Parts: sequence; structure tokens; C-alpha cells
Amino acid sequence: MLGALPTAASLYERVRRVIPPIEWSAFAEDIDAILDLKRRRNAVILAHNYQTPEIFHCVADIVGDSLALARKAMTVEADVIVLAGVHFMAETAKLLNPQKTVLIPDLAAGCSLADSITAEDVRLMRRRIPNVPIVTYVNTSAAVKAESDICCTSGNARAVVESLGVPRVIMLPDEYLAKNVAAETDVEILAWKGHCEVHERFTPADIREVRASHPGVIVLAHPECPPEVVAEADFSGSTAAMSDYVERQKPPRVVLLTECSMSDNVALQHPELEFIRPCNLCPHMKRITLTNIREALEQNRHVVSIDPEIAGRARLAVERMLAV
Repeated sequence: MLGALPTAASLYERVRRVIPPIEWSAFAEDIDAILDLKRRRNAVILAHNYQTPEIFHCVADIVGDSLALARKAMTVEADVIVLAGVHFMAETAKLLNPQKTVLIPDLAAGCSLADSITAEDVRLMRRRIPNVPIVTYVNTSAAVKAESDICCTSGNARAVVESLGVPRVIMLPDEYLAKNVAAETDVEILAWKGHCEVHERFTPADIREVRASHPGVIVLAHPECPPEVVAEADFSGSTAAMSDYVERQKPPRVVLLTECSMSDNVALQHPELEFIRPCNLCPHMKRITLTNIREALEQNRHVVSIDPEIAGRARLAVERMLAV
């Protein structure tokens, strides 16, 4: 006999430690509607690690960092993909699933990194520095990816750079990620001046203050943080790597220097650990809500489309990354 289908009531146990009952009552109707719409439309929801717990733990079918979502998007058998994340992630899902309908609940869910560079910027750089491979972070538009040789994520950036077998590469657009990767490899890396508005705000003083207030705390930093922050942390890695570190090492007291919902989502999986919470909110990720996920499925909005000429070249850059 098949098990009972999930409902909002049955899912509350997953998040009750971070969502009070009075707040949950405002979510329940949307959750039940989304669960029903997914079944009726043969839809799946891909959610980034920065999504809030009621999305991440209660309606998402596939969760993870940018690399995990990119890989798992290729195996999706549903007719409709809803990307609970920002616009470049929805574009990447569309690149890898050109025949499927991909929806993003809010078109304004952008990214400071993606906004920091254009396709023309990349073309100009290629003219000024010819014969140097261009490695582009997935936190970019499809148009920028199309001008690149290969993509990377924070989780595989070093592997991608070293896979090219060259002494020098250009890495776009995150300056801090490029510098942090450069510190780990002999490959010379030329960087762009883009920054993540979430991670650029962390400082070494934040780490020293946390250590003074919480003796023995283990500090994990995302590689989009400034190099001096990464240098003072105990570990640096992608959101997936940070989650894996917590799972593997079980530090009794830990802080994740990244977006706030990441800590909430990992904390729910490790109730025995103490999570210290100096974090920064991503205003773009927070544009995605249960209500607009429901509306996306009800109204088939907003459909992600990419110019075929751009899509073909951008897809090649992403596929090269996934082959590393």
C-alpha cells in the first residue's frame, strides 16, 4: 500500500523548531495548494540552500547549491520545473532542460554578481587579453555564459581552473572567489571586480567578535567572502561543502558566514549542535515565497526563455563544467 500523501499538517514537524505555530498557520494553505499543483502539473521544485525553511523543507523536491541544482536538473523527468532561487539559476535549469517549461516565481529575483558584468564586457576582455581561457561563475546571465569557455561554481572552481591545463585564466565575475581560488592553485588568475552583496559584508572583525563571544566556535566561510575573512575562518567552501563539513565533523558550536536561511536549514538537520547566527540576508532570494511559487504553478508564470543562439553557446559552457 502506498503511504499517505504529504500535507502541510504532516510536514510541520520538519520545521517546528524554527517556525512557530502562529506563523505556520499562514503558510499551510499555500503549502497544501502547492503540493496539489505539483501532482496535477507533473511539476518539481528546485530550491537553493538560501531558501527559507518552509520552502526548502516542505515543498522542494530537489535542494542544494548551484552545482547540485545544475547536475540534478539534468535528471528531472517532470514537465514543469519551478526554480526557487534567483534568475541565473532558472536560466541554467532551462539551458539543461530546453524542452521543459521552467518557471521563476519572481522575475526581480536577481543577483549582484550577475548584474556586475555583461556579455559585451566579456567580449572586450577577450579582445584585450586574447588566448586566455575565460572561466565564468554560474552566477551570471546566459548571455555572459555564452561568451565564456567554461563555467564553474564555488564548489568546483579550483577543479575547473586546473582542468584547463594552462598557466593563466580569466575568472569572472566574483573578485573574491577568484582570489580565494588563486591562493589554492599555481594557475595565475585574472579577476573581475564583481562582488556578492551578501558575502562582501563579512569582515575579519566579525569573526573575532564571534570567537570572543562564543569560545570554541568553528567558523565556516563561503569563498565569495573577502580573502581576509576566508583566512581567519576554520574552513571555507560552497554551501554544499559547509553542510557536508557540519555533517562530517559535528562541531558542537558553529557559525556559517553566508546567507541566513542556510543556517536555519542546516540547523534543522542537526538539532544537537549550536548554530551562532551572524549572517546576512539576500534580498533577491527572499523574493521567492510560498505564495508566488503557488501563483507560478497556477498561472504558469514566469516562463524562462533564452534566445536559441545564446542558449547553444551557454549550454556548452555549462556542460563543459559538468564534465569536469
